[in-house]
Amino acid sequence: MELSFIGKVAIVAASSQGLGKAIAEQLVQKGANVMICGRVLKKLQKVKEEIDFKVNGKLDYIQCDLTNPNDIKKLVDTTRQTFGSIDIIVNNSGGPKAGTFDQITDEDWEHSFQLNLMSYVRLIRAALPDLKQSGGRIVNIASASVKQPIPGLLLSNTFRTGIVGLAKTLAEELGPYNILINTVAPGKIATDRVAELDQYTAETKQKTKEEVEQASIDAIPLNRYGTPEEFAKVVAFLVSEENTYMTGSTFLIDGGMVKSI
Repeated sequence: MELSFIGKVAIVAASSQGLGKAIAEQLVQKGANVMICGRVLKKLQKVKEEIDFKVNGKLDYIQCDLTNPNDIKKLVDTTRQTFGSIDIIVNNSGGPKAGTFDQITDEDWEHSFQLNLMSYVRLIRAALPDLKQSGGRIVNIASASVKQPIPGLLLSNTFRTGIVGLAKTLAEELGPYNILINTVAPGKIATDRVAELDQYTAETKQKTKEEVEQASIDAIPLNRYGTPEEFAKVVAFLVSEENTYMTGSTFLIDGGMVKSI
């Protein structure tokens, strides 16, 4: 199946690196006009330089702090001004602080709430008039923690699960507009974020990072970490016109790591 996004306009949040970057590249390669965003301008400029020479669509960027409602509004407004009406939203955000209940402060809770849940709410709300016109597609990036809580990631376990509830509810509310919304939950994908969490686990358990990585690999039936490109291909299908009847669902991309049904 060869997906095409020619003429489609997409926003991919938190896309200066990792999963967001891979998704943006996948969509642009297949013809979409994509707006990427992040907090660090130099990273965004580098992504544009890396992607621009090998794409079919167009890519632009805007500096954006996803915890700032005004920045999200500016992101949507700038995308409309640059490319036209928005067809696709990929909600993504940096991972919240690791830690146990005793280690997490009120400030940590509030920051994660704004970054990992409210940014999704605000971006959907801001783009909704466009999505209603086009019968758009929304994918929310969460975590395998929505199916199996991860020790030491209390904030992720809490707010990522809220994303699932949001998508399930909006699937019913937005269905009459032919808007499809789904949640995608990565397991161990080889990104900087996963490397940081492996380092955190190693320090917590007084092991080497290599030992932690090997233990994770041993728990994955496919016996390896996934790649951002593999993950991006699934997201690309879900936001494509080839997906016509899948909405309100949560999809694990984890190599079989999570054992729950």
